[in-house]
Amino acid sequence: MKPVNSVLSSFGTTIFEVMSGLAREHGSINLGQGFPDEDGPAALKAVVVEAMTGLPNQYPPMTGVPELRQAVAAHNKRFYDLDVNWENQVLVTSGATEALAACMLALIEPGDEVVVIEPVYDSYVPMILRAGGIPKPVRLLPPEWALSPEALSSAFSDSTKMILINTPHNPAGKVYSSQELGMIAAFADQYDAYVVCDEVYEHIVYDGHVHTPLMTYPGMDQRCIRIGSAGKTFSMTGWKVGYLTAPPALHAAVAKAHQFLTFTTPPMLQHAVAEGLNSDDDYFEGLRLSMQQKRDRLSAGLNEAGFGVLPAEGTYFLTTDIRQTGFDGNDVDFCQHITVNAGVTALPMSAFYLPQVVEGHGAPDHFVRFCFCKQDSVLDAASEKLVSFFPKEQKKRAAPMSDPSQQA
Repeated sequence: MKPVNSVLSSFGTTIFEVMSGLAREHGSINLGQGFPDEDGPAALKAVVVEAMTGLPNQYPPMTGVPELRQAVAAHNKRFYDLDVNWENQVLVTSGATEALAACMLALIEPGDEVVVIEPVYDSYVPMILRAGGIPKPVRLLPPEWALSPEALSSAFSDSTKMILINTPHNPAGKVYSSQELGMIAAFADQYDAYVVCDEVYEHIVYDGHVHTPLMTYPGMDQRCIRIGSAGKTFSMTGWKVGYLTAPPALHAAVAKAHQFLTFTTPPMLQHAVAEGLNSDDDYFEGLRLSMQQKRDRLSAGLNEAGFGVLPAEGTYFLTTDIRQTGFDGNDVDFCQHITVNAGVTALPMSAFYLPQVVEGHGAPDHFVRFCFCKQDSVLDAASEKLVSFFPKEQKKRAAPMSDPSQQA
């Protein structure tokens, strides 16, 4: 038989599915994949039911129902003082991942270079390659996750078409500083590059940190595309409703790619998300405080179990250094080990890096990511399992186990 597509077929099963499958097999508490285990506001589900029964269930407008596009524009003004025309600057997509794919397919030509900042969300590189682009990685390393001006400078060239940034950053939990954002803006302007801004955790930031869209920086409103996610903002990840804001010319280009991907998104979900974006400030502050409390709860448990817990400025995720637990293997071995033997699942951070050496550094192999957007009882149970498990492990210094990707 003739071969299948060589780009996408070259990638294995995602680490999320590999570790979730292993967690199911062993009945482990899954703190690997990033989704809440409780639904978001019941009032939004009621809007879905009402819209499904009271409104047409046919194709909505390709760019999204007016109510949601208007709500996205109002949200931009309310939180970031961005003036957005909902008619030609807002596009509704079937999840933020589809928005990312549409941006790459719409803007990248074969041979274009795309700067990506590692650790990198798993859909970025496959879609860059499928669009014919060439990823140019800039490597952030724990525990500081500092963005180096020299590394960023070396990644840009006259062939740079785009830079992809993710802030607040999954999996690092980093919120980019104003200095770092200003540096990215300067390079984008110098090299006439587009900036695709993955901002799905925009309302999940902690300890006084503030999320500032790059689109608010001088001149960036003409070269930035800003992506948001109802799944993250309203804890309804299964709805797969995303939305992007872009200058009219880029909006038109991305909309053409979107029409050949998913074309549109279920209208009843769009109406509910519009209602959600118009929520009082109390909702958004409550989400932030709830997640910060969960972060602190799991952090305390992991510290007690002997992990080195890194600060998390935003998102659902904690990064931990496994060396203090006494384990002798790498992060992949460790995640399989605790899934099978301790009953708790995490993800290896090395899975979020490209395999090659970048700027003289290989991927860090002694850090793992835990997700804390779970019920308190689940976080407590996971902590108890790890606390009871690792004193024994530190004495016998367990041997590494095999690569879980072989068990996909």
